[in-house]
Amino acid sequence: MDTLELARLQFAVVTIYHYFFVPLSISLAALTAGLQTAWHRTGRPHYRELTLLVGKLLMVTFAVGVVTGLVQEFQFGLSWSDFARFYGDVFGPTLAIEGMLAFFLEATFLGLWFFGWDRLPRLAHLATIWVVAIGTLLSAFIILAANSFMQNPVAYEVDPRTGRAQLDSFWGLMVNEVNLVAYPHTIAGAAMTGGALLMAVGAWRAWGRGPTARGEQNDLAWRTLARLGGWVTAVAGLAVAITGDLLGKVMTAVQPMKMAAAEALYATQAGAPFSVFAIGDPRRGGEPLLSLDVPYLLSLLAHGDPGATVQGIDDLQAQYVQEHGPGDYVPWVPVAYWTFRLMIGTGMLAATLAVLFLWVTRRGQGLVRHGGGLAGATRGVLAGRSSLRTLFGTGVLACLPLLPALPVLANTFGWVFTETARQPWLVFGLFRTEDGVGSGLTSAEVLASLVGFGLVYGVLALVWYWAVRHLIAEDLTSGPVRTDGADADDGDRAPVPTY
Repeated sequence: MDTLELARLQFAVVTIYHYFFVPLSISLAALTAGLQTAWHRTGRPHYRELTLLVGKLLMVTFAVGVVTGLVQEFQFGLSWSDFARFYGDVFGPTLAIEGMLAFFLEATFLGLWFFGWDRLPRLAHLATIWVVAIGTLLSAFIILAANSFMQNPVAYEVDPRTGRAQLDSFWGLMVNEVNLVAYPHTIAGAAMTGGALLMAVGAWRAWGRGPTARGEQNDLAWRTLARLGGWVTAVAGLAVAITGDLLGKVMTAVQPMKMAAAEALYATQAGAPFSVFAIGDPRRGGEPLLSLDVPYLLSLLAHGDPGATVQGIDDLQAQYVQEHGPGDYVPWVPVAYWTFRLMIGTGMLAATLAVLFLWVTRRGQGLVRHGGGLAGATRGVLAGRSSLRTLFGTGVLACLPLLPALPVLANTFGWVFTETARQPWLVFGLFRTEDGVGSGLTSAEVLASLVGFGLVYGVLALVWYWAVRHLIAEDLTSGPVRTDGADADDGDRAPVPTY
């Protein structure tokens, strides 16, 4: 592998690993704030217990996310110095503001929340976690504006004296049409990630093979956590579908090659179908051995009109050669084709499992497990000895270890599609990827840093998994809680949690 390929691989590893934790941080912050608000309003002890649990999961995840995020930002100077030199004036404000939000605002107020349980008045303490939740949302919006610039460059001008791009309007950068649709899509995906984790943890402790909970209060808390996670995952799944449809139409307008590559559509076609699944080679001239197509769906997804014309890869390649000069402007089509479908498939599966879970646990019912497992439950239904609810309950419990991974995979496949299907552009239409790597960088230097990052990230993954596993295996504990709704202004202080 040459320097360019190694640099791209390194950035992919760093970015994908970092993004394992970003959606969890965003969603867990909002869920912690919501649970603490519910405790503040109702005084019910199990809301306090869940606030502590989810908050501690947030702190562990936030810590790893901050460390990996630092490395990601350093990548622009480590391996992509030529890109940073040309576009640093555009990216600099977004990275600086995001860094201040993450390291000063979010980290400071998260520390105040953690250590302020027995020191701050209740309303002030509640406000600290809401600042963290709002800060994560603002941070995500600003950093996505930088990525949206790479998808659809706006609000800049090139200084004729220095030849560098300069930011023309910070507001214009923020309201980039790609950012306005990518942001809600990203936040919905983050909500699915946090919801699926809470649903799996709650169901595992309430009905699965987790340690036996002690007392009705623990049982109520775990069931509440599972149902909350299920609702968040299901509703966020619907939001992901809606915002994804909007994002697809905007992407087709600004990057038509990306949509063509997602379908492996080489010839321009009116009323283009969408390939749900295909077995074969999606490269040019490859005829699938088996293909399941939905007529007109690609035209509907791309333009909102089932009869609309979708440009093919061949016509777009010829168009880009005329506009940008000789070169290969076709991304790696097999990767674009399959990551697009895996993104949709894993996301839909997570939402479907959440809806199924909510159905089998409706009206206070629990999950019913069949002693013979999923196969035994299926035979029981066919023989009339067990109900469909037993079959579904056994199936949901069998899928619990998989649940948190599904939205993570959907997010990962989505970002792999977004970034690889933009190639060969680093900034679409303006700056090629091959021009962004530092001119003095060697393959050995990139390889050494890649190996180093891999080792450090492996250790971080083990530490994070051990910490999360330890937290969710503990029984919840209840302390004395004020239930009279008294405000903190009269000197009332929140009870000290057990850490």
